[in-house]
Amino acid sequence: MVALVPTEAPGDERGALLNFIEVQRAALRRAVLGLTEEQAASRPSASELSLSGLIKHVAEVELNWLRLAQQRSNEKQRTQETWSEAFRLVDGETIPAILAFWDDVAKQTEDFARSVPSLDDTFPLPPAPWFPKDGRVSIRWMLLHLVQETGRHAGHADIVRESLDGATSFELIAREQEG
Repeated sequence: MVALVPTEAPGDERGALLNFIEVQRAALRRAVLGLTEEQAASRPSASELSLSGLIKHVAEVELNWLRLAQQRSNEKQRTQETWSEAFRLVDGETIPAILAFWDDVAKQTEDFARSVPSLDDTFPLPPAPWFPKDGRVSIRWMLLHLVQETGRHAGHADIVRESLDGATSFELIAREQEG
């Protein structure tokens, strides 16, 4: 069972940051608990977002940040033409497959974050108006950004799930703990 709140020891900054990310990941994963593929792909609210699409998007975003930090090419890099596919399952993709992909990305993120000499180490960003002006961020900044990004979409997932069948995050936590 995944912790519901961060549990790392005080003073372990890497562990704390990674644990905060994992708690948000767990909230997103929990949002599809007990749903069919069709239910998870539905868009029951005013938003265009679906639960399966949110999970896929967050997994791919995490991979993108990891590859930027590693200064490696991203095998899942989206183009303007494929951007909309980041928010929906396509070509036979399934929730179990996307969750397994995300598990692998999460492990890679943790291994990388624990291996860098310092959270103050920086890496370059491609030019974009939404990135910091100096064009570089630290590993710490990236991990904090993943907390923010994953948490934002976990909140979206809460709303979509509650719109779908009325299940709240507290009910899903209880279901997860029972099963």
